[in-house]
Amino acid sequence: MASSSFVFLTATFLILCTLTKATNPGLFLTLVNNCPFTVWPAIQPNSGHPVLERGGFALHTLTHHSFPAPTQHWSGRIWARTDCTYANNRFSCATGDCGNRLECNGLGGATPATLAQFSLHHGHTDLSSYAVSLVDGFNVPMTVTPHEGKGQCPVVGCRANLLATCPDKLQLRSPPGHGPVVACKSGCEAFGTDELCCRNHYNSPQTCRASTFSEFFKHACPATFTYAHDSPSLMHECSSPRELKVIFCH
Repeated sequence: MASSSFVFLTATFLILCTLTKATNPGLFLTLVNNCPFTVWPAIQPNSGHPVLERGGFALHTLTHHSFPAPTQHWSGRIWARTDCTYANNRFSCATGDCGNRLECNGLGGATPATLAQFSLHHGHTDLSSYAVSLVDGFNVPMTVTPHEGKGQCPVVGCRANLLATCPDKLQLRSPPGHGPVVACKSGCEAFGTDELCCRNHYNSPQTCRASTFSEFFKHACPATFTYAHDSPSLMHECSSPRELKVIFCH
């Protein structure tokens, strides 16, 4: 009788362990499209890290796409491509295009575009760091919302639609010249100077400074990076979140 009880308890323990693993999926990334149009999210890993979800897909309005993050350290970026079309066997997007591919498969995107940047599973307390950057310009509102993390886990990003207020000199129109404003360039992209791009002599925290153009972005969206050596005041150390939700439009 004792032997059969031991077998039963061992089997029960193994079943419970299996169930625990099945119901403890780790960190998920969820992309939510609240825009009134389809967006094509793109995901680019930093060097040495794997491509997630083949690097890109379509996300229709008022839908979401959730997938497990790597269980080891991973870093990279996510952005939205907009006004994408497939014609004459060629896929292209008005903003954020990655080499005319639906699945970016590791390629970066064309600027200007709003970027979400991530460093997952780092540090001894399983930290996940995240930020929204307008250093390369803006194409859609975007925020990152963590769920069930420990420590400092703020919502960061840019809820404002800056296309409506983008200065004339920074506007990107599609078709060029006479179409609607589809993105707002950075000062660096619009004018290409070392000072605005924080290059050469200006490539240090002491010499890379905010400009009138970066201040336009910062005023509307203070919890974002707006130039190369910017330091948003809203810092965080979010430990072991269950989900990081990237929301396009609000």
